[in-house]
Parts: sequence; structure tokens; C-alpha cells
Amino acid sequence: MLSSPLLPVHIAGGITGVVSGAAALIYRKGSRGHVLAGRVFVGAMLAMASTGVYLAVTRSKTGDIFGGVLALYLVVTAWITARRREPKIGNFDFAALFVVLALLAATITLAVQAANSPDGTRFGYEPGVYIFLGSIALISAVGDVRLLLRRGLAAGTQRIARHLWRMCFALFIASASIFLARQRVFPAILRTTGVLALLTYLPLILMVFWLVRIRMKKHALRFRAAPWPAQPPADRPSEA
Repeated sequence: MLSSPLLPVHIAGGITGVVSGAAALIYRKGSRGHVLAGRVFVGAMLAMASTGVYLAVTRSKTGDIFGGVLALYLVVTAWITARRREPKIGNFDFAALFVVLALLAATITLAVQAANSPDGTRFGYEPGVYIFLGSIALISAVGDVRLLLRRGLAAGTQRIARHLWRMCFALFIASASIFLARQRVFPAILRTTGVLALLTYLPLILMVFWLVRIRMKKHALRFRAAPWPAQPPADRPSEA
């Protein structure tokens, strides 16, 4: 893999994706900084995931293919969700569902094979890795089916939540491939103090924070929009 000219692109895409993804989470949603950081994140993640899939195929690292395909799927579907301003569906949505269902079937198969293998692994990964990827694929598939049944999502909390969690999980895949899978390249103090673990799971922590904040804001808007009950007119004093 070191001899491949695509490796620097893969590494640069991963680093840029983590930095720009963190910036997008920090900026206020919908702000100019958030939009700019999000565009950089999408481009970087597409470069990282696509080159990662290609490198995994050429090096026969079958287990790594599914992480790259899942990252591509999450980024593209999240990007499409943010760009749509009207509730609608198209051929892309059916194709996305087909991809994630195929990924779900593959991860379940590999998890079973890993559990039944003599060393407890399949293509170098334990069943837990495939179960985790499969669970994300399952959640994504359920969301895609709901999207198709509803004929799209209108602009609002549901569309923002779909965009947010998919982008955050794609960012988690990038951060895990850097800080968790390659801990040996970092100083020992970062490994022993838990800094690398924090950087790995920070996208998921921020995802929960923003989802809760969006939900609370939605309820607050509903409360303020609810009309106050009309007060009954005061009884006039009877005339003598």
C-alpha cells in the first residue's frame, strides 16, 4: 500500500475531513462557516473513502471495503438531504437503499463467518466490528424506507436530524481510522491518557448534543407558537 500514489490522497482526505468536520460541528448550523466547512468535509470524505475502498480492493483487505462504502453512503445521502429544499424522492433514494441493504447483508454474513472461524475473525476483524457496521447500516436502511414511504422530508427538524447524524457517523469513521486504528503513530502519552479515545468518539458525543439541542428547540418553538387560551370576559356589575 505504501507504494500506491493514492495513499497520500487517502491520508490527506482523512485529516482534512476530521478537521473540517470538527469545524462544521462547532459552527452554528446554517451559518456561513458551517456551510463552508461542510463543503470541505464532503469533498475530503469522498476523497478519503473512495481511495480507501480502491486501496482495500487492490490489497485484498476485504474488511476495510465495507467501512469505506458505508462512509461514502453516509456522506452522499447526508449531502443530498441538506441540498433538497422540497419533500421529494428520486432514483437516487432507491439506489441508496439498495446499497445499504447490500452492505447490511454482507456485514451480517461476515459477522457469522467470523464468529464461526477458528481464530474468531474474518479478514482480520472480529464479529463486533461487522455487527457495529451492520447496525449502522440497519438504522440507515430504516431511515431510507421511512423517507420513501413519506415521499421525502420537508425542511425542518427531521431533515436536519437525518443530515446531522449521517455526517457525524461518517466523521466518526474517519476519526476512528486515524486515532483508534493507528494509535502506534501517536506519542505514548496520548494513548495512555485517553486523548485518542476522546478524539475518536467526540463526533458521536457532539452528535448527541446537537440532536438533543435540535429536539429541545423544536419543543420550545411549539410552546411559543401555541395560542394562549382565551380569557372569559369579566362579569359586568349588574345595574341597580
